Amino acid sequence: MKTSSLTQMQQAKTGVITPQMKAVAQDEDVAPEYILQEVAKGRVVLNCSRRRKKAKLLGIGRGLRTKVNANIGTSQQLSDLPLELEKLRIATEAGADTVMDLSTGGDLPLIRREILQTSTIPVGTVPLYQAAAEEIARSGDLLNLSADHIFEVIEEQAEDGVDFITVHCGITLKTLERLQKQKRLIPMVSRGGAFLANWMLRNNQENPLYEQFPRLLKLAAKHDLILSLGDGLRPGAIADATDRPQLEELVTLGELTEEAWKADVAIIIEGPGHVPLEQVRANVLLAKRLTQGAPFYVLGPLVTDVAPGYDHLVGAIGGAQAGAAGADFLCYVTPGEHLRLPTLEDVEAGVAASKIAAHVADLSKGLSSAWQQDYNMSHARRELDWAKQIEYALTPRKVKDFCHHTERGTVCTMCGEFCALKWGKIDGESLK
Repeated sequence: MKTSSLTQMQQAKTGVITPQMKAVAQDEDVAPEYILQEVAKGRVVLNCSRRRKKAKLLGIGRGLRTKVNANIGTSQQLSDLPLELEKLRIATEAGADTVMDLSTGGDLPLIRREILQTSTIPVGTVPLYQAAAEEIARSGDLLNLSADHIFEVIEEQAEDGVDFITVHCGITLKTLERLQKQKRLIPMVSRGGAFLANWMLRNNQENPLYEQFPRLLKLAAKHDLILSLGDGLRPGAIADATDRPQLEELVTLGELTEEAWKADVAIIIEGPGHVPLEQVRANVLLAKRLTQGAPFYVLGPLVTDVAPGYDHLVGAIGGAQAGAAGADFLCYVTPGEHLRLPTLEDVEAGVAASKIAAHVADLSKGLSSAWQQDYNMSHARRELDWAKQIEYALTPRKVKDFCHHTERGTVCTMCGEFCALKWGKIDGESLK
């Protein structure tokens, strides 16, 4: 597909419908002019790295299907590249729209490049992880990390073909001062945010990603790289939800979004975290208001703290509520959240739970494609058409594993010959 040296936003602002916009419009069953309009306004972003042509083009934002991201990646305790590539395969087959490589252990450039080479869906990263890991390996102390090295890593990852990056630009010395006064139950749970806060306080210096934001925008525009503005101060406990540090960071992200749009750079806003159910909608609406409708990307949200081992279900509850309120992008949560690096089974379960949440949200948003899928499933269920039920299911393999019927019209083991679908016909038809 033909590419341009201009960003998608820059072309949209001049009225150019690019091949990428056309492809996303076709995938979403909307008019290309709609994609043009929303990209120009910053309310839709297109994940389409200029460097990597293998990945599926993807739109995220207003009026489009709610998307799902799956996190994979190594740790200092477990670095197994073949395992991570298998997680990538499982996440893709389960229906993830994107993956993020959050690796912190092993040969990080090699791991990322193998994931990029293998993945057929867009890939995101957190460049600060690599920058911090390399500095600690080099000097033994994060204190010595330079701003230049952070930007060098961002450039390196963009040149590799990464589609979007999380950058914690909203953490400032002023916000950290407010955080210290707040006395949260759990001060920080963002790993990137914690790295930056540690570096800032020990060096008594401003966040370079905030202080040198124009430099970051210039780099992003060069590669048409989407900046996902990270929520380094997201709440990690229900007791800390929607507090002053979280909201002050969000205000800052809103201001940075305006700067990015002036530079024709696409932005995603990242959201909380641990939030009680009754506050989820308010968080989404507030984020949308403060960022003028930029795509909103939420981790879960997790609506209770007390379900380790089942946090994929907790995240699905929060994700459905957030999506219905207007969130555009759900980051999956796995059963192993808070407990371990996800297993292959965790990845599949996490994607499935978030895909269900996204579909529930799309029904609430009134997307015709979501409603049609539910109608088709109900029709197949009425006809006891097991093959069609598998086809229309969000989790086809799971349905196939559970359903051993091979012929249309046969009953399942729940009711057998007492099946209500057979006995309850009132329109004169009979499946007998």
